[in-house]
Amino acid sequence: MWIADKWKEFEVLDCGGGEKVERWGKQILVRPDPQAIWPKQKGVSAWKTADATYHRSSSGGGKWNIKKLPPQWDIHYRELTFHIKPMSFKHTGLFPEQAANWDYIDGLIRSSDKPVRVLNLFAYTGGATLAAAAAGASVCHVDASKGMTQWAKENAAASGLADRPIRWIVDDCKKFVEREIRRGHKYDGIIMDPPSYGRGPTGQVWKIEQDIADFIQLTSQVLSDDPLFMLVNSYSTGLAPAVMGYILGTTVASRFGGQIDCQELGLPVKSTGYALPCGNTARWVNPNR
Repeated sequence: MWIADKWKEFEVLDCGGGEKVERWGKQILVRPDPQAIWPKQKGVSAWKTADATYHRSSSGGGKWNIKKLPPQWDIHYRELTFHIKPMSFKHTGLFPEQAANWDYIDGLIRSSDKPVRVLNLFAYTGGATLAAAAAGASVCHVDASKGMTQWAKENAAASGLADRPIRWIVDDCKKFVEREIRRGHKYDGIIMDPPSYGRGPTGQVWKIEQDIADFIQLTSQVLSDDPLFMLVNSYSTGLAPAVMGYILGTTVASRFGGQIDCQELGLPVKSTGYALPCGNTARWVNPNR
């Protein structure tokens, strides 16, 4: 498991009973987590003193019960700054476990002896985009949501990265990749964090179990002749990390060689010292780049 254990302003204080209680800077939040099927630890006062709790509805969705919480606040990871706020479906605008991937991307880009062009698909509020740009890469950030892309731009500005070579694209990721193939545009690194389920702008349905293999095959066509890496993240509990690794093996490694690794992502839990599983990642890297 790759554990994001270098946070200073975020931590999972405890988890259990289908929930987790977290510290986001000075704010304490309780949010659902279906992986936390064990009992909560006794004596963790944060459960009772949380600033906000997200309650799921039996009919679907849910809502925040806010005692005291600013409309928005910042947390920092290394030199990066992220705006945080409570959103629908329990989200806050950031997935802290992804810091393990940010560190990995940072190391690859900084150690490369060539310029690195990165394509970040389903890029959300830009965590991986910022990590790659801060490391010195030029980045193409693609997300279908105009609001999330604007949020990512604001995170970049707050991180002092507004002047870095980042292209901000609001578009359907598949359609964008198809156009990049026709244009002959190439990238040295590709990052993708596709949803488990979604609908495209014209109503087309995306199901990761059915569509991810073809999408990785399609996207691999915009890799450069001497690419550096490809990283695929998934939050679908129906797909083991090795599934993504297998697909990268048959699409990317079969063409370029290189190494594949695939693991769960995790966050350390303060109350127990164990790690809370938080999704899966598969990585392909060209060690000769």
